[in-house]
Amino acid sequence: MPVGVPKLPCDIPDDADDEEEETKEPTWIDLYDRLYRERALFLFKELNAETANHLVGLMIFLNIDDSTQEQFLFINSTGGGVMHGLAVHNTINFVIPDVHTLCLGVAASMAAFILAGGAPTKRTAFPNARVMIHQPTSSFIQGYLEEVIMDTDLVLKLRAEIANFFVQKSHKPFWMVYEDMERDAFLSPEEAKAYGIVDRVGVPELKKGKEPK
Repeated sequence: MPVGVPKLPCDIPDDADDEEEETKEPTWIDLYDRLYRERALFLFKELNAETANHLVGLMIFLNIDDSTQEQFLFINSTGGGVMHGLAVHNTINFVIPDVHTLCLGVAASMAAFILAGGAPTKRTAFPNARVMIHQPTSSFIQGYLEEVIMDTDLVLKLRAEIANFFVQKSHKPFWMVYEDMERDAFLSPEEAKAYGIVDRVGVPELKKGKEPK
């Protein structure tokens, strides 16, 4: 018998008077909904259209709900589509509150790109985490020659954009970053810090803030 997602009680304020609020029973919501209300977001699977749209929607909603509360994006992902990763990365830079990025296990490919895109000084890799960077690949395995040529041109442009981003973060020469991306380059937390992908290595202390709305 499946257990399902646990539910937690949550007090959701409304326009009722104080007497009604005192007698009102709490609303039971899913565990993940409760975590989202605490500004805790998760990238724990392959980055596809559904995952990216879910994260983008959550970040924008939480930004509209309260732009003073910082958001925390926990990452344990092998990456995924380049455009999906760019959408999440752009949203991190679009929302008003700082977005902490924290690598719990692995941040590979576009997940590493998202990890590096967190707010300055607020990007963390846990002690046993691993980060992997490499070049983006083509989405066309086979197709018409014109499609293959167009896709190859797009991949080369995207690869240059991603390489330039890591150049800005690492302050390494372009040729060195470009060469590192020729293969799957696995980095320890300390190496990822030296590369400018994260700012600190360790387990950050998370303090409970005010009650979410």
